[in-house]
Amino acid sequence: QVQLVESGGGLVQAGGSLRLSCAASRSILSFETMAWYRQAPGKQRELVAFIKRSTWTKYGDSVKGRFTISRDNAKNMVYLEMNSLRPEDTAVYYCNAVTGPGDYWGQGTQVTVSS
Repeated sequence: QVQLVESGGGLVQAGGSLRLSCAASRSILSFETMAWYRQAPGKQRELVAFIKRSTWTKYGDSVKGRFTISRDNAKNMVYLEMNSLRPEDTAVYYCNAVTGPGDYWGQGTQVTVSS
């Protein structure tokens, strides 16, 4: 069983920054894709960003240029650097890991951006 534990969420003013971390219970090299998703109240879960084992990355349109996903294979960690935060970024942020038939999720971390 894979465990993903997110941390780093909190309350921040608009324009501020936060760094989310995701700690995996096994080597993240075993996953083809590591990703961050978010879900705001009353909305569907949406992709924020993903990073492939090859380190190729892709971002959701609403966060391009503001968020950066990265990985530290030696520490089995994935990060989401979030800058220029907006109130509409308020959501629960989830770490996701995918490999073959395996699709794993963390418990989420709350990010609240005040205006």
